[in-house]
Amino acid sequence: VTEKLDLEAAKNFAVDRLEGGYSLITVQNGGRFLLIPAGMDAPDGLDADIMLLYMPLDNLFVASTSTVALMDEIGALSAVTQTTYDVEDWYLPSVKQAVQDGQIAYIGHYKQPDFERIALNQPKLAVFSTMIEGTPDVREKLDELGIPLLVDSSALEETPLGRMEWIKLYAALLDKEDEAETLFNEKMDSVADVLEQQPTGKTVAFFYITSSGAVNVRKSTDYVAKCVAIAGGDYVSFDESAEDNAQSTINIQMESFYHGAVDADVLIYNSIIDGELHTLDELVALDPLMADFKAVKSGNVWCLTKNFYQESLELSDLILDVNHALNDAPDTAFHFLTRMK
Repeated sequence: VTEKLDLEAAKNFAVDRLEGGYSLITVQNGGRFLLIPAGMDAPDGLDADIMLLYMPLDNLFVASTSTVALMDEIGALSAVTQTTYDVEDWYLPSVKQAVQDGQIAYIGHYKQPDFERIALNQPKLAVFSTMIEGTPDVREKLDELGIPLLVDSSALEETPLGRMEWIKLYAALLDKEDEAETLFNEKMDSVADVLEQQPTGKTVAFFYITSSGAVNVRKSTDYVAKCVAIAGGDYVSFDESAEDNAQSTINIQMESFYHGAVDADVLIYNSIIDGELHTLDELVALDPLMADFKAVKSGNVWCLTKNFYQESLELSDLILDVNHALNDAPDTAFHFLTRMK
């Protein structure tokens, strides 16, 4: 190893530079890959589990919206040719356009993609999120077709900043390292002041109300909860009422949510399932008990916009948004949060 890629916060991947311009990429629980420079051959004596990737890397099958978003950020969207999300599933204009124009082909749901089309295209690499753990037959089929699989385990990073730093992994694969370094440093600089602030002592609850009337909340170990803590908030946790499993969210009864969050200083509504709410009346219409909440009475209720989940590099912006909400900053300063009127 001649040098290691310098990482500030990410723990779940490593890039080792080797002699001759080769790079060894190791992803925790997600595979080992040797990046082979253009025109070079694979060296002899490699471990059997190392997958070979020949530069320049293009023709990728990517079944993770946040990964496609990172590739888009570094100007490498043209490397993606297939995805498991259709036009209406995308909120990022450039990606939406690419799927619409057929530059990126939609090849079915990630649990049952169209393997005939994948085989015809023969992508150089498939990238899935950890959700592939629940579909072992998809993994087997990719293996059968001889397509290397990288499992993106950025969701398992200890900190939101570690999750953002995965942009450097895709930059290493796609020869866009300067772009990634610049972007990541800009994002880190943007939250530098917040990282040095003292906690505000204000409580924040993050939730949405399901169609059955239950309340879906995130565990305190989830990255959204960690963003709240970095922003200076005290995250209202409901972990003790849940069974211990790998899910980052849990459903609880409204009674439990009321008990834990009625006095929360800030409420953030998660728009991921049923769309965005714009008014406090819409929120109270979902459950009349919401009218009793301190944050509803004081008007400190926010809605997270739907595009947030496709923009992993922008976690720093969520941290800034929550910090602004905690400190009553003017509403013009927000990226992903909109105040319910």
